Amino acid sequence: MASMRYTKDHEWIRLDGDTATVGISHYAQTQLGDVVYVELPPVGKSVAKGEEAAVVESVKAASEVYAPVAGEVVAVNDALEGAPGTVNEDAEGAGWFLKMKVANAADVDELMSEEQYRAFLETIE
Repeated sequence: MASMRYTKDHEWIRLDGDTATVGISHYAQTQLGDVVYVELPPVGKSVAKGEEAAVVESVKAASEVYAPVAGEVVAVNDALEGAPGTVNEDAEGAGWFLKMKVANAADVDELMSEEQYRAFLETIE
């Protein structure tokens, strides 16, 4: 399995060839509380690095999900529309939001590794 990378906004990305799966971290879903709605982007949409790619709503708040890298949306997790709680149950697995064709794979290398992300969390918790 490809290694995961993280952003300071608590998105994760897992690269498989030139396609990346994107979601929010376990930490992010615990901060949100019970997820009640997910708004996914249309397939074919181009997103810039740092641009809003999806929206997740919980009983506490609505939050944007930002694209960790630039690329084109090639798939979305339609299962979340009927079962948004999957984000709470398995944020870094079945609760993924979208898959994108990465414009520049080097952008992934600029993100935090799992170890770096854990260290980052310790500075904010």
